[in-house]
Amino acid sequence: MSNNSSDYTLGERICKARDASGLSTAQLARRLGIKTATMQSWESDRSEPRSNKLVLLAGVLNVSPTWLLVGRGTPPISEDAPGADLDSMRVALDRIQKQAQTLADEIGVLQDRINGE
Repeated sequence: MSNNSSDYTLGERICKARDASGLSTAQLARRLGIKTATMQSWESDRSEPRSNKLVLLAGVLNVSPTWLLVGRGTPPISEDAPGADLDSMRVALDRIQKQAQTLADEIGVLQDRINGE
């Protein structure tokens, strides 16, 4: 497997995010209200979650649905993972702050257009 999240399968990304969250397969299944066997099928790529469960899964794992599906966006950060050092967290924070500023700018433009300015 490559280090690029988009090279992982959906099941592998689910496993990676679950591991980062410190949950077992059974614990995650319980939180989602599904059977452990269903969760195991998702993680082994034998089946995929429906869209409503995918969104719920992403929320529980603190990742975006887009990251789960295609590996784009911010990957999960485990506090005890070797790669979760201050530098990588600073880089992630900087990226998210830039995204937030871009969204704030877009909101301002839309508000101005709505207000006829």
